[in-house]
Order: sequence, then C-alpha cells, then structure tokens
Amino acid sequence: MNDLQDVSAVVIPSAAHQKPLRRLFQGLWQGLERARTRRLLAQLDARDLADLGLSHADRLNEMTKPFWR
Repeated sequence: MNDLQDVSAVVIPSAAHQKPLRRLFQGLWQGLERARTRRLLAQLDARDLADLGLSHADRLNEMTKPFWR
C-alpha cells in the first residue's frame, strides 16, 4: 500500500494562466484577418463597391485604420 501515488499533489495549470495567452493569440488572429479583408477591399473597383453599398470614401476610411482596430 505504500506504492500509492498522492494525486492531490498533481499541479494542473490554472485557466487564469491560459486565458491571457489565448486572448493574445485571438487578438493577433483577428488583426491578421482584418488586414487580409482590407487588402481585398483595396482591390475592389467602383462597381463592386456600389454592389456592397460602399463609397470610395468609405473604402479609404477603412483602409487607413491600423490592423488592431
């Protein structure tokens, strides 16, 4: 019976330590996705913008934003 392992001493990483890292990666992923969609928006011509209901000024306004916004 002395060969039993004390499982109460097992350290499990807390969720509090995982959440900041997860938020960092999610924020980075979202920023990269916004940058990608803005690059695609930059390639649209006037007809495509009209189909989306956007003006040239709307496109310029969106393209000047940094990737984190």
